[in-house]
Parts: sequence; structure tokens; C-alpha cells
Amino acid sequence: MNAHKTPPIPYEFLPEVPAFSVTSTDVRDGETLPTAQVSGILGAGGGDVSPQLSWSGFPADTKGFAATCFDPDAPTGSGFWHWAVANIPASVTELPTGAGDPDSGKLPAGAITLKGDAGAARYVGAAAPAGHGPHRYLFAIHALDVERLPIDASVTPAIMAFQMFGHTLARAVIAPTYQT
Repeated sequence: MNAHKTPPIPYEFLPEVPAFSVTSTDVRDGETLPTAQVSGILGAGGGDVSPQLSWSGFPADTKGFAATCFDPDAPTGSGFWHWAVANIPASVTELPTGAGDPDSGKLPAGAITLKGDAGAARYVGAAAPAGHGPHRYLFAIHALDVERLPIDASVTPAIMAFQMFGHTLARAVIAPTYQT
């Protein structure tokens, strides 16, 4: 049996783009996710509450943003999409706590949330399998050179990422962890 190897960060395989800053009042890079950001939907005893995210330092010619949460360490061979939001206007530089709840009304007008790998069009929190070790949850803000991606809410986060290819000007990532 192979020893568990840490999968690479998927953005390392895309064309290199500049970084900018993303911060959160709810989660910290490299620190354990609070219970609110852990999944209740997937049975890990959490709240499925998306964290507050704010960003700055992105390129001046940014026309829109996308926000994602991806677990590259999921035992699937393809990672696990926990959240994907497209078509965030360039004038928006923060998503408040709980914006990942479709009933919250906290996403900006025109933004769309895609169904992640749990099958829900919402933020689904961390639920690393017991004993699998620490998982990284890559909360990323992608600065884009387009106002809107040519997608609708029926596509997968992978299709959204494909549509972002060639349109990403810069990227900001914060990576808290979780394990059971």
C-alpha cells in the first residue's frame, strides 16, 4: 500500500499569474477550520457556513471575480469542490460570513453559485474522512479579465475553472486545514 502523499496545489499546473491578498475574519491560512466552516451536510458536525473573505491588491484592469473552495487532499483522485461562485462584480471586494447559503441574500446581484461535489449549490464545509490526515481547503479569489464567464448555474466547478483558463489575471488563496 502506498503511503499517503500530499497532492500538489492544482493552481501550480496552470499558467502562472500574480498573487494578491485575501484575508478572513473567520479562517486563517494554515490553521484548523472552526466548527462553523465544517460540514453538517456531510456528517462532520459543523455548520456549513462559508467564511468571510475580503481581498485587495488585484490588478487594476480586473473586470470580475470568482470565488472557490477546493480540497486537493480528498481521497477521490480529483479533489473535492466545496464551493464555487462566478460572476462577482469587480466593485465587490468582500463576501460576508454565510454568503454561501443560497437563502442568505448575501451574494452580490448577478453572482451565481454552482453545485459542488456534494451536489448542492451552496457552501458545503469540510468533512475529511476520519484518519485520512489533514486536508487543505483552498479558498481562492480569482481576478478575471471578463465581467461574466460564459456559464450558467448548470455547469460544474471544473467547467467554471476551464472557462477561467486564459481569463485569470491574478489569484489570491488562503488555505486553512481540517482533519478528523
